[in-house]
Amino acid sequence: MIPCKAYVHQDQFGVWRVGRTRVSLDSVVIAFEQGHSAETIQQQYPALSLEEVYGTVAFYLANQEEIREYLRNQDALWEEAKLRSRTPPNPVMDRLRAQRQNADSVRS
Repeated sequence: MIPCKAYVHQDQFGVWRVGRTRVSLDSVVIAFEQGHSAETIQQQYPALSLEEVYGTVAFYLANQEEIREYLRNQDALWEEAKLRSRTPPNPVMDRLRAQRQNADSVRS
């Protein structure tokens, strides 16, 4: 396990957050990897201080392997959530939509 530093912590769901904000470590790391400066990242996330951005980047650089694994896991969780949200059509909703469509066509 990665020791928690002053600039990042894991919330109750295991998501890495910056400082005491809701800004995720993911957001800062992705912006940094895209070549954004710490100043630009701080402008994108005004809830963060410049010190927190630099501290987060330093934490990432000191723990790159572990953080990349964490990011891969986060991506997998996101994909699972997207798949779960694509539930099969609900037959009741399908019937209601068909009735509405029929009623609309009768009015026309």
